[in-house]
This record gives sequence, structure tokens and C-alpha cells, in this order.
Amino acid sequence: MVSLSDYLILSSIIFCIGLAGIFINRTNIITLLMCVELILVAVNTNFIAFSHFLGNEAGQIVVFFILTVAAAEVAIGLAILTLLFRVRGSINVDVTNSLKG
Repeated sequence: MVSLSDYLILSSIIFCIGLAGIFINRTNIITLLMCVELILVAVNTNFIAFSHFLGNEAGQIVVFFILTVAAAEVAIGLAILTLLFRVRGSINVDVTNSLKG
């Protein structure tokens, strides 16, 4: 049987991978967005694990809202990246920090 600590260890490993990806790779925006999604997956794993072991469905309901917001974030982020690539020709962070309003 899988215990709560196993889920928390898995979640912390996923969170650390996402955090390390953000700090190691600062050139590609798509990789940065994928690392943010890994961090969200780790948080969702914690919510589901605690919800299961406490016998409360509130954590699972919160996960549905987080996944909905994450899907909207990905759709808007990829649309902005597509437009940025058309205008600038690159999606590197160095190119995007010179945007003007």
C-alpha cells in the first residue's frame, strides 16, 4: 500500500525538477512554461494525496480549478509565443525582455 509520505516525496521531486529547470534554463520560454507546469503538477499531487488520505473531496475540487486555469494559461502563453516568434523571429528570453508597451 502506498503511504502519504510516498506521494509527498514524489511531489517534492517533481517540484524540485521544475524549480531547477527554471533556474538552469533561462533562454527558452517554452521550457520555462513547462517547468512552471511541473510545479503545478507537484502542487496538484499534494492536493490529491491529502484529499485522499483525509477523506475529504475539497482538495480534488481545487485541483479541477487549478487545471482549468493552467489550461487557459497554456493556451494564452502559446498564442503570445506564436505572435512573438512571428514578430521577432526568436522565442529566447533575451529577445523578449526588450518589449515596449
